[in-house]
This record gives sequence, C-alpha cells and structure tokens, in this order.
Amino acid sequence: MTSRVYVESSIRQHPRTRQLLQRLNKLPVIEIEHYGEVFNPRSQNFRLQKKNPAIIIAHKNKGHMLAAPEGYGLGGDHNYYFSHMLNCLYDCRYCFLQGMYQSAHQLLFVNFEDFGDEMRRVAASHPQQPVWFYSGYDCDSLANDPMTRFTEFFIPLVASIDNAWMELRTKSTQVRGMLKLKPQDRVVTAFSFSDPVSHAQLENGVPSIAKRIDAMRRLMEAGWKVGLRLDPIVYHVNYQVEFKALLEQIFAELDATAMHSVSLGSFRLTRDHFRKVSRLYPDEPLFAQPMELDNGIVSYPVEREREMIEFCETAVLQHVPRHCYHPCNWHG
Repeated sequence: MTSRVYVESSIRQHPRTRQLLQRLNKLPVIEIEHYGEVFNPRSQNFRLQKKNPAIIIAHKNKGHMLAAPEGYGLGGDHNYYFSHMLNCLYDCRYCFLQGMYQSAHQLLFVNFEDFGDEMRRVAASHPQQPVWFYSGYDCDSLANDPMTRFTEFFIPLVASIDNAWMELRTKSTQVRGMLKLKPQDRVVTAFSFSDPVSHAQLENGVPSIAKRIDAMRRLMEAGWKVGLRLDPIVYHVNYQVEFKALLEQIFAELDATAMHSVSLGSFRLTRDHFRKVSRLYPDEPLFAQPMELDNGIVSYPVEREREMIEFCETAVLQHVPRHCYHPCNWHG
C-alpha cells in the first residue's frame, strides 16, 4: 500500500502532476527539491520500504532514451530503452531492481514530452530503418497505467513516427487504457511468465497466470500485437513438468500462430546485484542453489543452464513457429 507522495517543487503545477495528485488525494504530500533526496540515500532498507512504498513525482533531466543492453530485445539493429518510472508495483524475489536501487519507492517522471522529443530525435538518426524502443526495463509498463496514463501518450507518439516500434513489457492485467485506443501495428505488448510453482513462490503481488492470459486474449481480439516472455526460467525439481503445463495453459486459450514473438531466458543477475539481493533475503532458497560466476554474471552452472534452455526451447517450438522465437541473452 502506498504510504505517501513526494513531489518536486518545480513540477508541482505541471498538468500531469496535478492529475496524479487528484488521484492520490488521500495520501499526505511532501514537497522536495530533487527526487534524489528521497530515492538515492544509501541508508534505506529496500525490504522494509517495499511493504509501504511512497510515490515520488519528478522531472527527468537527461537520459530519456538509452541504448539497450547487449542481448536485450528482438534482434533489431537499433534498440533503445526508456523508463517513465523506476521500480515496480510487484515484488518478484528474483528481480534485479532490488539490487540496482537503494530505494523501493516508485519514482514517476511526468515530463513525457521530453521523452517524446528524444524518441523522435533517435528515430530520425536512423532514417528508413526500424528503431525499437523498449519500456519495462526499470518498471512494469502497464501496472500503473490507470494512474499515469502512460499508454495514452506514448502509443500515439510511436504511431506518429514512421520507423519507430515499441515493446511494452509487463506482468500486469491493466489493459483497459490500451483497449480504448486504436490498435497500432508497431506496438507489441509482451507479457512475462514464470512456471506455476515459481509464480506462486517468487512473484508476490503479480496477477495470476490465468488473468494475464485473459489480458493477452483481450488485446489480441482487439487487434493488438502480443508477445510472450518466458523469463526467468527458474530451476526446481519439477520445472520441466511445470513449464510444459504453463505452455499448455497459455496455448489452450491463445492462438499460437497470432503471437508476435516468444522469448525465454534463465535466471541470471550481475554479481553486484546478486550479492545485494541475496543479502536482503538470506533465507530465500532461490539464492542457495548452486550458481556460477561467468564474466560478471551469476547464473546456473553451464550444464544445468544448457539443459534448461534446450528443454524449454524444444517445448516452445512445439507450439510456435521458429521465426517467432527469440532467445534471450540479456543479463539483468
């Protein structure tokens, strides 16, 4: 439950700030000079804050569009990510964000127009070539959409840029805003799933698998492109049975031939993120499994990871054509 709202003084009268404060009018509001005062101090306890996070409303000064990490995306030549928010509504035990940030507060930037200007500039720098913009790296793209109206601004923006494509990465079922808009061919909503056991044990607050499948179905029926992100694959003794059960559940409801793209990747974190997250949750069995460090990345031993990827890849390709499948090589 949200505890309070912090607002940068300089954007207190911004139209988007006023709109947000109207929706959050039952919460105490505290003015600050810069979001870093609240978000960046090292003495914070991420685990405690996650129980009652605040919302910080702020202005982003730079870095509106950033080059995507190597291996992130669907194989295009020009890949960028952007974050209108930092941190996530959900509490997934494997999430790298809890190792990246000092704070669990949700930081929302209201200057969407500056993001839009930079998106146009980046797209124009690659004329006649597809440019992918990924939302959902530092937050869930849709979880807060009823409050932020993120899709209401960014989907028409992407539609207005001839060579721009956008992926909205989410675990949310908040698709009502999108269903009010005209479907756009260059917008893909990509839903993330883990197998049922991992979902129950590790994805706190995330909507059920069935509800996410239903959200996908509604978007597809309305004409939107939808993707499937089977990531992370988490090892446990029954992961093969559970992974196949997940696929059966998904494709019993959805037309596999209508899927825009499917990707999968195993659990992995950078060394620094793994150290921080495992210290936050010392009793978490996920972090007690055998792991190996390779080139700064902590993941399963090579043979186990290879076995997992090969099994899951074979299972996926029993449902979807190979051209829809994209291995995930990104390390969060």
